Amino acid sequence: MMFDGKAILITGGTGSFGKHCVKTLLERYSPSKVIVYSRDELKQFEMGQVFDAPAMRYFLGDVRDVERLKLAMRDVDYVIHAAALKQIPAAEYNPMECIKTNIYGANNVIDAALSQGVKKVVALSTDKAVNPVNLYGATKLASDKLFVAANNITGTLKTRFSVVRYGNVLGSRGSVVPFFKQLIAEGATELPITDPRMTRFWITLQEGIDLVLKSFERMQGGETFVPKIPSMKMTEMAKALAPQLPHKIVGIRPGEKLHEVMCPGESSHLTVEFPDHYVIMPTIEYSYKADYRRNALSETGSPVADGFVYSSDTNTDWLTAEALLERLG
Repeated sequence: MMFDGKAILITGGTGSFGKHCVKTLLERYSPSKVIVYSRDELKQFEMGQVFDAPAMRYFLGDVRDVERLKLAMRDVDYVIHAAALKQIPAAEYNPMECIKTNIYGANNVIDAALSQGVKKVVALSTDKAVNPVNLYGATKLASDKLFVAANNITGTLKTRFSVVRYGNVLGSRGSVVPFFKQLIAEGATELPITDPRMTRFWITLQEGIDLVLKSFERMQGGETFVPKIPSMKMTEMAKALAPQLPHKIVGIRPGEKLHEVMCPGESSHLTVEFPDHYVIMPTIEYSYKADYRRNALSETGSPVADGFVYSSDTNTDWLTAEALLERLG
């Protein structure tokens, strides 16, 4: 098993993804160390009450601090980079803070991983990094580019970097599902909808974690993994959660799109389709050769059609109300 006897570090490890990822690693594997790297001591303390296995380590630090990252990554085999400032309005009001964490922080993770000889790094991305219209998306696009290009500066090192991109996470902190549920619990008489046409890609937290962990096995370095996941109209989501409540159209907020894209048409010549995911190949050549149509697990893919776009509104897989409620448990 890939993670047995290995040391794994998760930046932003006290977030929704980090906590569930730690749970999955401890349940499925026998890692030598699972290091939670984050800057919030209270969240680390609370997490330590739940996850107190001998393999657990809690490391206070910020991704803005490259020296602290280097110390934390000593003797680490694999890194999952989940730390980011994600709130779109906060990023618009505090642009430099978002840039420091999401771009400078990404570069620090790369520098630290290279200096400590980490084997593999997977960085979490977002559909908002594709043709971004807000600062959060723009910083994640820059972060993606940094991780893809990092494979070009490894020299004789075996360190490899890849990116995993997916859509909205069902039930995660800050997502619309807990917001709607809170309004319903408080006795709301209507649910706010930004635009009746709006669609989004949806993935469960466990599906996202499974994708990331599988990507460590599949990756060769430089590719962006995109899962095949369902879409749902926001109006249908609201109906599923509260069939009896009417909707109030409040208009698209600054920095929002009607639909999200995970594989843009401009990258169709670089996109390879596998049974359950897509791979976007890097635009640059590395000193090592990689055939991205055949991954490290010997799974094979095929090039997509010219101009192919993987968008939430033209997706062929749609989430029903029943399937949504089932996924939410």
